[in-house]
Amino acid sequence: MKRFATVMAGVVLVATPACSGTTADDKSAVLVFAASSMTDAFAEIEVAFENAHPGTDVQINIAGSSSLREQILGGAPADVFVSADESNMGTLVIEGEVAGQPRPLVVNGLQLAVPAGNPAGVSSLGDLASSDLLVGLCAEQVPCGFLARGVLARAGVEPSPDTNEPDVRALLTKIGAGELDVGMVYRTDVISAGDLVEGIDIPDEYNLSTIYPIAQLEGAPNPAGAALFIEFVLSEAGRVILDGHGFGLP
Repeated sequence: MKRFATVMAGVVLVATPACSGTTADDKSAVLVFAASSMTDAFAEIEVAFENAHPGTDVQINIAGSSSLREQILGGAPADVFVSADESNMGTLVIEGEVAGQPRPLVVNGLQLAVPAGNPAGVSSLGDLASSDLLVGLCAEQVPCGFLARGVLARAGVEPSPDTNEPDVRALLTKIGAGELDVGMVYRTDVISAGDLVEGIDIPDEYNLSTIYPIAQLEGAPNPAGAALFIEFVLSEAGRVILDGHGFGLP
């Protein structure tokens, strides 16, 4: 039987920004939908872009890539989309929701993540099959979950997850709070967690990486602002911020 972990009270790993009630008529706003693993990097990019373009208000909606895709398909106003994989972006391209062509932004890979001190003594991918450990994965429909299951399949490991979280930051928060013994997240998320989480490398022969594309959306409320924002993110200034958060060149 799996043991229950004690939740560390008061631990807050990340605050997720949300898109405020901005309307399509507000031409000073740039509405950015970004994958949850971009939380910290885009919070910094938001400040840098607004400093470079006074009077512009960047509104960032953070969620799992598949959730953001569905919001866009459902008619949510958005100027820019950054997906943690090419598949969700590809669906929007097929549906005519993308203006022009998506551009590759960054590449990311996976790590095992454990609470500080690794109290359960996790050492390898095989531990994710243990019924004695509390194991977490992202839900299969979001990129971090799909990718994690691909890694485990390559390693011949059948996971025994106790939870399937809606996005990588939700999973990371539970690991950092000690609610889980181990999970699989992006290496950039391990960096962002600081002292709350430790990362364990996945052997290269099993690990997988994902390319994050960025694109302006068709019918963007602020197409000029969207184009400026994308160019900034792809510029040297944006690159420095992304590099600082552990993202690699695609």
